[in-house]
Amino acid sequence: MLTEALRELVITEAVTIPLSELRYQFVRSSGPGGQHVNRSATQVELTFDLAGSPSLDDAQKARARAALKSYVDKGGVLHLASQLSRSQLRNREDVTARFVGLMRRALRVPKKRHPTRSTAGSKERRLAAKRRRSDVKRERRSTLMD
Repeated sequence: MLTEALRELVITEAVTIPLSELRYQFVRSSGPGGQHVNRSATQVELTFDLAGSPSLDDAQKARARAALKSYVDKGGVLHLASQLSRSQLRNREDVTARFVGLMRRALRVPKKRHPTRSTAGSKERRLAAKRRRSDVKRERRSTLMD
């Protein structure tokens, strides 16, 4: 995921994003926690300028923007936050891992579907099931006595 020598996040084989493109901001977490939560900024907010990233081409930006539209604002900036842990470092690792996972899923190009024909057996099974259902309904009908 993170190569120490290059300081880049490996998203896919073709896409790597330098850590310099990610911005981390630390704020106070919400919820219970007493004095610790009141005094320390352990929640991590990650922002990534999706629209202005030189690491992604236009097609990848469009695919990511469409797939991650709930995380991207009008300016094309992706926002993620983590406050799972009381540790700033663990929250930073968590939000970075979530970012990599989201980007991997967003940049995956779905395989093109090639339509196939139904087999003779599947057609026959479907028609047999329809005939059975028709027979059941026909048997339910009331018959008039002559």
